[in-house]
Amino acid sequence: MKPIQRNATAAAEASERYRPELIADDEPRYLRRQKPVEIRRKKLSGRDWAFYRRVLTLTFTAAAVFAAAYYGTQFLLYSPSMLLLKPEQIELAGNHVVTREVVLKQFVEDRNRSVLRIPLGLRRTQLEQIPWVESATVHRILPNHIRVEIVERTPIAFARNGNEVELIDPHGVILDHPQDADFQFPVVTGVSDDLPRDQREKRMQLYQEFMKAIELVRGGTSQNVSEVDLSIPRDLRVVITGLTSPTDPQAVAVHFGSSDFSGKFKMLIDNFAQWQAHTGRVQSIDLQYARQVVVNPDTSVGAVASRK
Repeated sequence: MKPIQRNATAAAEASERYRPELIADDEPRYLRRQKPVEIRRKKLSGRDWAFYRRVLTLTFTAAAVFAAAYYGTQFLLYSPSMLLLKPEQIELAGNHVVTREVVLKQFVEDRNRSVLRIPLGLRRTQLEQIPWVESATVHRILPNHIRVEIVERTPIAFARNGNEVELIDPHGVILDHPQDADFQFPVVTGVSDDLPRDQREKRMQLYQEFMKAIELVRGGTSQNVSEVDLSIPRDLRVVITGLTSPTDPQAVAVHFGSSDFSGKFKMLIDNFAQWQAHTGRVQSIDLQYARQVVVNPDTSVGAVASRK
């Protein structure tokens, strides 16, 4: 009985294992027929085409501008029609003492170079290093010219510089004497080139202040000043003629100090004849101290003999 019962149990288990409904439930899902997925293709509208056309247009425009700029730059920088080839292409204005040759030397490095590649600022600085040039401007004139305009310095006195007598301007710049120029100035001492330029400029300002002051008192008096000593700025010393009259040739050394030049000069011309009548021929007068006048008579042999 036991073998028969065991076989019946095994048959029942096998029947249970192969039941169709159980097999159907365990069937993998991918074996089932899936519902087709509908693929929708988007059509380009008129608005989308306009956007892409705009992008393409901008791209081509940018490329064209870049190409034009590149080739245009190459043309301007290297075209023979833009080159500085001859000295005649440099125009010069404003020069009277400075020669054209001196100006052209500053542009030697620019020969065979496009005018657009010439460093105008550097050339202007170089031109202003020329002693007689106070300021300069440099312009490009397309396609291939350069224009230089300079303002020359204005000398106002002769300057005793060591053993040389040169010219000097209001800023204390010492200038060489042009061969063909004729100047009529007093000789100024105490402003040699071994003195820093800023100090020379301050002393020349004192000189100008004095010359203007005496002109206000009596016009034309500056023509009678032959020498101005600025070695001691607190005591400006002047050699001057024409104290009794504009044509009086007697030269007198006068100490004016450093201020009130017009007041001191007026006192000088108002009282000089009286002082000289009292002391004889006057050699020098010291006016640098307030409320004090020191008159020094001429002690030379000729002056003493004339008084006798």
